[in-house]
Amino acid sequence: MPKVILISQFPLPYSKIGSWPTMYKNYFESGDHQIDYIICEQPEQKFDSVNYEIVPNDFWFRLRRRWHKYYRLGYLDALKKVLNKKDKFVIQVVDNYKIVFRIHQILVAMGIRERCYIQSFYHGFAPFLSVENTHNFYEIIDELVLLTSDAYKEHLRYYSAFPCKVSYIYNGIDTKKFCKIESSVKSQLKKELGFTQQKIFLWCSNDRPKKGLKLLLDAWKRLYPKHQDIVLLVIGSKSKTPVPGVVYLGSIPNDDLPKYYQISDCYLFPTLCHEGFGLSLVEALNCGCYCIASALGGVPEVLQYGKLGKLIESPNFVSHWVRAMDDYLNQMDQPIVMDAPIYSAQEWNTHMNEIIQEAKISLS
Repeated sequence: MPKVILISQFPLPYSKIGSWPTMYKNYFESGDHQIDYIICEQPEQKFDSVNYEIVPNDFWFRLRRRWHKYYRLGYLDALKKVLNKKDKFVIQVVDNYKIVFRIHQILVAMGIRERCYIQSFYHGFAPFLSVENTHNFYEIIDELVLLTSDAYKEHLRYYSAFPCKVSYIYNGIDTKKFCKIESSVKSQLKKELGFTQQKIFLWCSNDRPKKGLKLLLDAWKRLYPKHQDIVLLVIGSKSKTPVPGVVYLGSIPNDDLPKYYQISDCYLFPTLCHEGFGLSLVEALNCGCYCIASALGGVPEVLQYGKLGKLIESPNFVSHWVRAMDDYLNQMDQPIVMDAPIYSAQEWNTHMNEIIQEAKISLS
């Protein structure tokens, strides 16, 4: 039976914020994973159900890494320790296409390339290599794993030659934590957190220009004078210039995030870039929020092309956000009703096992 190796640029489990490390954490803790080895730097603690090959990061290794002029050298050393010439291997690499070329070279040099299957996971949306600079990347890998089917279609449009197997796996969240609460519980939680406004809007992201907060605040200044009993909660950014009706909450620990989704009524996702998926949208949806989002990247597919929320087709126009929020407050749009949780960690775990099993069949 082929062995499965995950090469992670983050130590797993990962103590900081990160979408795919969190999903792998859920996966390893599920008790039903199919990965045999993790190659990563030393984590604070280890998963009990998997073998580790630790990447060193001491002074002498950093000196050696500088001499060879390759930052990921330790990952290649660790991989060589796991590989042997009798077994077959599925090798998973996440968001690190440069190391794939090195891995391919190692496998060829060892004479085992035909007994190895490279899965390259890409968590963006648009193709990340220009047509001129693919350097046969898609011929080297055995499978490209994307986040949405729309990302696959985007790759097909961009490349005239795209010679690799493709699959996709939606992101998944812990739907036991990110879940809708009863209206009476929601009212009580709002009081406990100090919010009495009739409607609560929420934005949650890293404060970078492409995340659209500046544009959203511009829209809010136009909306707020017409609707005084509303508030916009901003998570992930500190106050720069006070804006009426806006409360900056700064960074919030992951474990505390669900309650802010749960007290909110409308989640705003004004991204100005082609997001691969939009994990916070899924968290908001499962907590009962109405979602208004940019129709960019993988977002339309996540919101089922408008079935699960309002899509802004021209998100760079401030007036379109003002109109969408105004329509929501005036009940112009129908509320979203979901019969069951969606995009769960359990679904992600199942799909990951299916992807691994398919890779093993390809090696047989």
